[in-house]
Amino acid sequence: MAEQLDIPFRHILTVSELTSVIKSTLEDNFTDVWVEGEIYNFRVPSSGHIYFTLKDNSSQIKAVLFRSSARILKFVPKDGLHVLCRGRITVYEFRGEYQIVLDYMEPKGVGALLLAFEQLKERLSKEGLFDEARKRPIPPFPNRIGIVTSPTGAAIRDILKVIDRRFANVEIVIAPAAVQGERAAPEIVDAIGELNKIEGMDVIIVTRGGGGIEDLWPFNEEIVARAIYNSTIPVISAVGHEIDYTIADFVADLRAPTPSAAAEMVVKNKEDIQRYIGILHQRLLYAKNAFFEKKRARIVSLSKMVFSPEREIGRYFQRLDEIETRIRHGIQRILRDRQHHIEKLTQDVNSYNPQNMVSMYRHKMETSINSLFRNFSHIIALKKSEFHGVVARLDSLSPLAILSRGYSITYKLPGRSIVKSSDDVQHGDKVEVKLHEGTISCLVEEV
Repeated sequence: MAEQLDIPFRHILTVSELTSVIKSTLEDNFTDVWVEGEIYNFRVPSSGHIYFTLKDNSSQIKAVLFRSSARILKFVPKDGLHVLCRGRITVYEFRGEYQIVLDYMEPKGVGALLLAFEQLKERLSKEGLFDEARKRPIPPFPNRIGIVTSPTGAAIRDILKVIDRRFANVEIVIAPAAVQGERAAPEIVDAIGELNKIEGMDVIIVTRGGGGIEDLWPFNEEIVARAIYNSTIPVISAVGHEIDYTIADFVADLRAPTPSAAAEMVVKNKEDIQRYIGILHQRLLYAKNAFFEKKRARIVSLSKMVFSPEREIGRYFQRLDEIETRIRHGIQRILRDRQHHIEKLTQDVNSYNPQNMVSMYRHKMETSINSLFRNFSHIIALKKSEFHGVVARLDSLSPLAILSRGYSITYKLPGRSIVKSSDDVQHGDKVEVKLHEGTISCLVEEV
């Protein structure tokens, strides 16, 4: 019988069990880690979760930022951005891959708020929210001013002090809102909306005192920018100190460097206005006096040009007589011209009388016929003379004329070829001799 071998006890794990052990080990030991690297293969599916790979020169790790955490990011992640992340290490069981689940992320070397500020500024600028063409003028003399700020802050005290000093009887409507913290942006938006519902509101000041970028951040929120953009009432942004700039400053119809400056921009100094009104009053009085003096001189000038009614009537009668004479002479001239024209037409009609025309053309026709006959007679005589001359030349050249002088023509029979030489016939040939009158048939006896 075969000898039994001692095999030690082996604890065999399934893949799932092994993965679970690794996951527990990682999650227990890496619950809160900070890691930096470069974003690679960044993607955001329809779920809203953010997936990417965090890498450096020699290693990489999968990273995920779930939608709940992604919503509070102050910037937009993208490929190639170097970031600093905080999260926990875990294992994605379905692939057996370890990854880091992030709770927080900020750009490395650049503050998240500053990057978010630049990204939002660029995006809103492309949408046209900063266009100067859409910005409205601030009313020069507002009766009702709305202020969105904290009712306990220094900004509202500065604004009220300036307005009271410059123009105390302006109506102020304060729409209280938090100007710092997470609830500040929604409250600012609600306050702007409430002021837009109040009838007779001329201008809105959105303001707060100075602070760091975190303190001023509610005025960099997109919802605040769009609330200012959608306001039907002109908006002045007066946030922080002169060196501070927020998104609200770029969207507003007017930016003021400080809250006090906003009050000075929106409300004119009452004493300056009164002084200016006094100057305008003096200029108006001077213009009024100059106007009436000019009209008075004009009246005097016109009065010198007015004539008595009798002289005016006489002048118009004289004018009527002159016109009547000119009309009479014109009618007589027209009648003479018409008479001369009629006489000319009568002469033309007589010259074109049908009987005269027939007699004239009959004479012309008889003259033409006589001339034609004379020409025909001359041509016939000329042609007859030319004909006789041609006939005489033909007679002189005719063979018959030669025969009349004693010559004859001999034909060899039976072909009737003309005999021109004795060589043309021989003994016994029959010939025919053509004489001037008649012919002779002969038989050749000797050649």
